[in-house]
Amino acid sequence: MKSGWPCVTCPNRASGVCGALLGKSVEGAPQEQPDWQSYYGVRAGEQLITRHQPSEKVFMLCNGWAFRFFQLANGRRQILNFLIPGDLISAVTVFEERPHFSAQALTEVRLSAFLRSEIRVQFAENSDFSTALAQSCISGINDADALMTSLGQRSADERIAYLFLHLMRRIAARNVVRDQRYRIPLKQQHIADAVGLTPEHVSRVLSQFRERNLIEFSGGVLHVRDAAELERIGALT
Repeated sequence: MKSGWPCVTCPNRASGVCGALLGKSVEGAPQEQPDWQSYYGVRAGEQLITRHQPSEKVFMLCNGWAFRFFQLANGRRQILNFLIPGDLISAVTVFEERPHFSAQALTEVRLSAFLRSEIRVQFAENSDFSTALAQSCISGINDADALMTSLGQRSADERIAYLFLHLMRRIAARNVVRDQRYRIPLKQQHIADAVGLTPEHVSRVLSQFRERNLIEFSGGVLHVRDAAELERIGALT
């Protein structure tokens, strides 16, 4: 065991996969880091996972933002999803040592790394963890289905509105949001790669949204001025 465990004060410790795997923090109880957990700091733009390269570890995002993606042979990139603190890089990595995707740090990030061998023991023996992991898998499938629907059947403004709504809900579930302002550290290229558009097309749509007084997106902060209209445009149902 190691002392000085950063997970003791983590706001995401009490919920989701982390809470089920490590147990909720109990006041007055000893707090020690298990020897099958370690930490890594990664700078913005650096690779976290490379497609098909094996790893004995399963990664959880502690701080910062990241994203999973496919890099195509022609140089284009499809962002599969954005990762925020408290997210597993992917539940798939619990079961596969050679991931079918790559992952990159969007901002400076801190990762918690767990030995896959121990994670599999926990999956077999810890019902809270296996349930939380199943919920993570279900959420991932639902999000992938919604993104596929948006990419295949919706207009550019609907795609971008959907992406913002999706990120807003995830952020609000883990943080206090004031004045409808959300820290979303994306550049137009990231949005374009996530919704299948060019950066120029994204810029036009964002300008239209601003002119209609729906949102203001600048400096990595999304300020929503008309949440009801953004919901009307972007919601799938």
